[in-house]
Amino acid sequence: MSDSETLKPARARRARSAQTAGPQAQRNLLRAASELFYREGVRTVGVDAVVERAGVNKMSLYRQFSSKDELVLAYLEQKDEQFFGYVEMSFAKHPGEPAKQLQQYFDDLVVRASVDDYRGCPFVNVSVEFPDTAHPARQFVFRNKQRLMARLTELTTAAGADDPVALANGLGLMIEGVYAASQTYGPGCGPILAVPKIAAQLIAAACGGAQAS
Repeated sequence: MSDSETLKPARARRARSAQTAGPQAQRNLLRAASELFYREGVRTVGVDAVVERAGVNKMSLYRQFSSKDELVLAYLEQKDEQFFGYVEMSFAKHPGEPAKQLQQYFDDLVVRASVDDYRGCPFVNVSVEFPDTAHPARQFVFRNKQRLMARLTELTTAAGADDPVALANGLGLMIEGVYAASQTYGPGCGPILAVPKIAAQLIAAACGGAQAS
């Protein structure tokens, strides 16, 4: 084998490294982490598995994220953005009609929670894996849930609920129930499919019998 042939693999490695430098490496790592953490769990997935899936080396990971915990937080930030994207997409289907916006969210949630490989809420999953409530990942989960409850309360207030906080709390509990049922009974199970009708009844009762659907 000639010297030039021997050098080809090294050149190819350098080329791949250059292609995955900086922002591209970060995107690859976050994509890999998102897939692995959501499907297999944060604790069980090591950084070696993430870098292998991302197609980069471990040095690239630590150039982008100082630790696995920092990568986990970046994963949660990405999931947070995705989650509220779903929330606002549902609400946007009925502008100016808060009762229908609330109902639409449950209709759409049931569709997502009925996909065969649905793994539930990533924030619930992370909270189970990190029992220490002071851990940054758990604190992130708290903030995500608080933001959701605040958004629900905005809409229950706008919908004219007699007790907006109570209605928001009830709806929040149902959302968490969908997440749990999807993993215990299975995606698309009977308890999940019953949720839109129950949500409609709660919303209508709290908002003076107004039609929510």
